[in-house]
Amino acid sequence: MSSTTVSAPQELQKNTPARAGRLLSLDLLRGATIAGMILVNNAGDEEAAYWPLQHAKWNGWTPTDLVFPFFLFIVGVSMAFSLESRMRRGESRQELIRHILWRGLILFAIGVALHGFPVPVLATWRIYGVLQRIAICYVISAVIALWVGRRGQWIIILACLAGYWVLMRYVPVPGFGVPTHDMPLLDPDRNIAAWLDRKLLMGRLYEVTRDPEGVLSTIPAIATSLLGMRTGAWLRSGISPRSKAVGMALFGVAGVVVGEIMNVWFPINKKLWTSSFVVFTAGMALLCLALCYWVVDIKQKRRWATPLLVFGANPIAAYVFAEVCAHLLYRIRVPVHGGSEVLQQVIYKHLFTSLANPANASLLYALVFVLVCWAAMWVLHRKQIFIKI
Repeated sequence: MSSTTVSAPQELQKNTPARAGRLLSLDLLRGATIAGMILVNNAGDEEAAYWPLQHAKWNGWTPTDLVFPFFLFIVGVSMAFSLESRMRRGESRQELIRHILWRGLILFAIGVALHGFPVPVLATWRIYGVLQRIAICYVISAVIALWVGRRGQWIIILACLAGYWVLMRYVPVPGFGVPTHDMPLLDPDRNIAAWLDRKLLMGRLYEVTRDPEGVLSTIPAIATSLLGMRTGAWLRSGISPRSKAVGMALFGVAGVVVGEIMNVWFPINKKLWTSSFVVFTAGMALLCLALCYWVVDIKQKRRWATPLLVFGANPIAAYVFAEVCAHLLYRIRVPVHGGSEVLQQVIYKHLFTSLANPANASLLYALVFVLVCWAAMWVLHRKQIFIKI
């Protein structure tokens, strides 16, 4: 082959009619996920928020815990389409790798910059985070897609899930002992993932002694994006749309069931991104994508979906805008009764707490925050501005 020809797994090179159009269902689910992410990240009062809008304290799950894995799963689905599209334009493997690495670097840098916004404190500047995890998983999954075929990808997924379970279950934690023998399995601070994060990133961890987007838990997170990529390959196949929807629904149910079964031995835990969490959330994502695909791509019922498509068209811009607004609200202080208070609390206490009970006031604040972010993205959408990396 010449240097300008991409030599990649055969399934990425097949040209099928399914690839010709854009999947609005994917944009819809992406938009709903971004809206959910902004909603749960910006409660007026986190302690007073309804339980579905809070993360599980440790083991277990709430609807909030589905948001991040859904987005990472969607990244994988989108990757299957974007890589194939660039390959059909004749881009070489080397060009694709440069693009992948550059995009991952920018995403990682934006995530780090957000943690330091507006003025970074170098001693405690958090390195890992949501965008950073997305960047790492995107780069590794994309490289795998270019070099590894379908069977190899499934082997990598299983290796990530089984290998992470072995690490968390059997590897002794220095200073604490062996899980299930010297301390409970997945003890919050006495597990190998938390220990490694403290060794590598002490002083920069989101929860002081551990980080929900830490180093070791990136391994199963890669499996989440790869499962999304396999779903994208399924959607690009030449089978009928109805069969695709039914297939996603069936695999979704299987994922939920298998994830719950795995939960018995390896608890569902978002903060550690356990293997059971990967399988369970992938199943839930498949069910939601199947529903969206059936409604907007097969039945063509799309008018109601327009508001969410506004978020779906500019997902990273929406997330960054929301994060910047939240940071400013918590950084700006205003004078109050001879003292000062952060702007977020002033707005929340004076505009929302008098309107409803604490849980509803917190929800109302979050909904208004989402609406403000949506308005900003609507302006971009109306002007046909789509910010991509």
